[in-house]
Amino acid sequence: MTGDAQENVEAFRRAESLVAQRRPLDALAALEPVLDAEPDKSSVLLLAGRAYFISAQLRRAEMAFRRVLELDPTDHYALFALGKTLQRMSRLTEAQTQLRLAVAMHPDPAYQEALGEVSARISVERDR
Repeated sequence: MTGDAQENVEAFRRAESLVAQRRPLDALAALEPVLDAEPDKSSVLLLAGRAYFISAQLRRAEMAFRRVLELDPTDHYALFALGKTLQRMSRLTEAQTQLRLAVAMHPDPAYQEALGEVSARISVERDR
């Protein structure tokens, strides 16, 4: 592994740790050179998207998750994360679509719960 590659791995791991500690802005700063070096690597984009989401940079989160899905349309976690991002942006119908796809691909309880939340909110808003 070259020096740059090793530095990128270390920066990525540091960013993962910072996201886990709920320090998204520090994570994004650590991840910046990795994003520059590997702008189309799904794992890097997913981590950046998570950090953007946690720091309420929702448009950036949306763009990161959509890019992952352009690279790999079968990434169920990216569908889930995009759905949660759209939900937080009050774009419920779009969120529901993404979450339905995530559940269909991988019936994870967290995905199912998120889909239920969005569907219930849509129903309540429709009944107003």
